Amino acid sequence: MNLATKIVKHIMLVTKHRWIVFKLAIKAGIPWRGFVHDLSKFSPTEFFESVKYYNGKRSPLHVARENIGYSKAWLHHKGRNKHHFEYWVDISKTEQIGVFLPYKYMVEAVCDKLSAGMVYNGKKWTKEEPLKYWNDIEKNAPVVKHPGTIEFMDIVLKKIADEGIDEAVNRKYLKETYKKIEEKYFSKKKDYRA
Repeated sequence: MNLATKIVKHIMLVTKHRWIVFKLAIKAGIPWRGFVHDLSKFSPTEFFESVKYYNGKRSPLHVARENIGYSKAWLHHKGRNKHHFEYWVDISKTEQIGVFLPYKYMVEAVCDKLSAGMVYNGKKWTKEEPLKYWNDIEKNAPVVKHPGTIEFMDIVLKKIADEGIDEAVNRKYLKETYKKIEEKYFSKKKDYRA
């Protein structure tokens, strides 16, 4: 695939992903988060590496890791996009603390996971796929996550698998679910430490 084709296809892929996130974010009551979602993918650090390793079948970040051992685009991306769990890991000399994501970023993370699955799996995508991917790959990945973050994702992705996107991705359900988990872990104080 020539460079011009890779550029066009990568832009189309990112735009499709952002468009689906935007539509889901509107349903979830966080339209601004959907509008600004993943804009860093157009920064030189992320864009050029993604184009270089673009193959249309999988994330260029995974391909970069296989080829050079790391992805500069991912390191840049996760440090600028608060809907990624990795952004919320506080690392000190003695411990790693997974922070409970603030509501708007937690909901954006759900929208991001749904959209990524839809874009990469296309017509093969089902409402059960995000929960399966979460349970098989992401939930137990080595990234430290706050137990409340894990619980929120478990509950919301299970509801999507059982009842569909419309039942789970709406402001009322997401707010109620988040509030219950927040109260469980933090009572009245806003201490988000794991």
